Amino acid sequence: MAMYWREISVPWGESDPFGLVYYPRIVAWFNDTEHELFRTIGYPIDQMIRKDRTTFVMGEIHFRFIGPAAYGDRVMTKVSLEKIAERTLHWNCIATNVETGDLICEGRAVRVYARIKEDGNLESHPIPDFMRTVLNEIGEVKQLGDGLIDEVNR
Repeated sequence: MAMYWREISVPWGESDPFGLVYYPRIVAWFNDTEHELFRTIGYPIDQMIRKDRTTFVMGEIHFRFIGPAAYGDRVMTKVSLEKIAERTLHWNCIATNVETGDLICEGRAVRVYARIKEDGNLESHPIPDFMRTVLNEIGEVKQLGDGLIDEVNR
């Protein structure tokens, strides 16, 4: 199943002076990582919204802070697809310090696939077969420097 990771540098203001990462920033790290995975496999979120009138919305999240990440630290965020249900994706998420390998946080997220109705409201919808196939076929997808992609176990 799909796995994607990327490295980020912790910007100023994402943690306190002791390296305690603010919870909304942890959520954003994994949200951005998942969006990059979809962009990499040819289904960018902005295209889903504009062209297909669909999107993935957060259904459930649970993240646990474990260790510090201070301004300037290099962090690897990783999402691994645990399960694809009819209308949901179930992700396992971890973030580690690139230099030390220490775990910063871990958790899980459930995304619900939804159609954007004419009135702007959302309605859950089955995940399309073409997307399900791609997510099942790819193994690990890693973003390398300058936007180059290395696909492993495909």
